[in-house]
Amino acid sequence: MGVPENTKGLILAMGSSAFIGASFILKKKGLKRAGAAGTRAGVGGYTYLLEPLWWAGMITMIVGEVANFVAYVYAPAVLVTPLGALSIIVSAVLAHFLLKERITKMGIVGCVTCIVGSIVIVIHAPQEHTLNSVEEIWVLATQTAFLVYVVATISLVLVLVLHFEPQYGQTNLLVYLGICSLMGSLTVVSIKAIGIAIKLTLEGVSQIAYPQTWFFLTVAIICVVTQLNYLNKALDTFNAAIVAPVYYVMFTTLTIIASVIMFKDWSGQNVSSIASEICGFITVLSGTIILHATRDQEPSAPQPQVLLVIAGTVTWYIRGDSVKSSEDERLLTLQNSDYPEP
Repeated sequence: MGVPENTKGLILAMGSSAFIGASFILKKKGLKRAGAAGTRAGVGGYTYLLEPLWWAGMITMIVGEVANFVAYVYAPAVLVTPLGALSIIVSAVLAHFLLKERITKMGIVGCVTCIVGSIVIVIHAPQEHTLNSVEEIWVLATQTAFLVYVVATISLVLVLVLHFEPQYGQTNLLVYLGICSLMGSLTVVSIKAIGIAIKLTLEGVSQIAYPQTWFFLTVAIICVVTQLNYLNKALDTFNAAIVAPVYYVMFTTLTIIASVIMFKDWSGQNVSSIASEICGFITVLSGTIILHATRDQEPSAPQPQVLLVIAGTVTWYIRGDSVKSSEDERLLTLQNSDYPEP
């Protein structure tokens, strides 16, 4: 007796989460090294492309994404996507040891909560619906409800990129991650379509000649490139232990909505099972929120004060991980340690 397809998807999704969680940390360390040697990614720099550690993180993420890609072929997104919570746990634990981003006791509670919610989702997850051609997927992709979702998603992305990113990208985490998550929901449904097409082709029913296959591939490539670009900016600008859970919450929510609309994952399930899945999902979200909140509550390390003298005006600032423009080079900076005690 063969292994059920949902079980294959479950195993692949768990392995994917482990790799992706580790990739956040490797890329973060690579971005920090690259930022110390050149222009930071958060302000448009690309020196991280020369950093081996960043590439190690990219390779790890690619392995995880490939496993995730295959998982979507065997199991519905309602099952696969929430299991990304495991990547949060991996990321938080590694950040604690490798990036010195301390995980608190409440953070541990958040991790446990994520695990419990994931288990509930796995138990009540629906079975994957059988699709026999990419043309069937195209019919699902062109239904009115999903087209409305696509138009709304693209419109929001354009607003975030053109209006909010220039003004709030460096100060509001939701701008970068909003773009990543919105595009990510379209990535998942496109990748699922491509995966099914590849699976059918390997089984002897070729889908290569269908233009819909190449359309889904093009959409997936565009969405993936956009995601990676803005995820790099988010990781370089904000704390990795905050980026990972917030990205997970937004990405998972939007992906489940897109998948339920397009693939009708809940079709045929009873109300009790759907309610259990929603409760499990809310439990996972609660865990990620706890992780996020505990990171915000951590006291900041004491920072040395810096005195800036600008055109006769004396202003005190706290030195942090700030970004200075070229105009700042003309400022006279005096450390308080330069002055003897009276």
